Amino acid sequence: MKIRNSNMTDIESIKTLHLQAFDDSEAELVSDLAVNLLLEKSTANIISIVAIDNDAIIGHAAFSPVFLDSTNEHFGYILAPLAVSPTHQNNRVGSTIVKHGLETISALGAFIVFVYGDPQYYSRFGFKTALAQNFTPLYTLEYPEGLHAMKLNSTVFPEGGKFKCVHSLNDPNLW
Repeated sequence: MKIRNSNMTDIESIKTLHLQAFDDSEAELVSDLAVNLLLEKSTANIISIVAIDNDAIIGHAAFSPVFLDSTNEHFGYILAPLAVSPTHQNNRVGSTIVKHGLETISALGAFIVFVYGDPQYYSRFGFKTALAQNFTPLYTLEYPEGLHAMKLNSTVFPEGGKFKCVHSLNDPNLW
């Protein structure tokens, strides 16, 4: 398996991957998010990573910047979405992509990363619900216990506040 940054030629494969990895109720929404993040321009880099096996994309993750709503200051990233081909799940593909992404954004100087998802899965990387409790996205969370955060380095960061994301994630249906 090879991990690399995704590019425009990966759009259809990324969309198909997310359509296959998510159930029908959210597959279209999440696949559109993945593609939109690849196309979106932001003042801070959006990181989009793919896992390749036998020349096929078998995994994808995106890390996009988050900004304090009060100051518009970039202070971290959010991991969303993450998908692994159903035929490659439970083979450490997701873990490998997440770890690669965390190393990448840490090297860029990010000091906090959020994720909105399964606490059991994401806790294995060091994500903690307690660290995220003082932060809120612009939209009401359907599952408030699903927001987690991880400190990446020793830089001082805001202790809390409302945050906003890049345009593609500013959709209440995603929260």
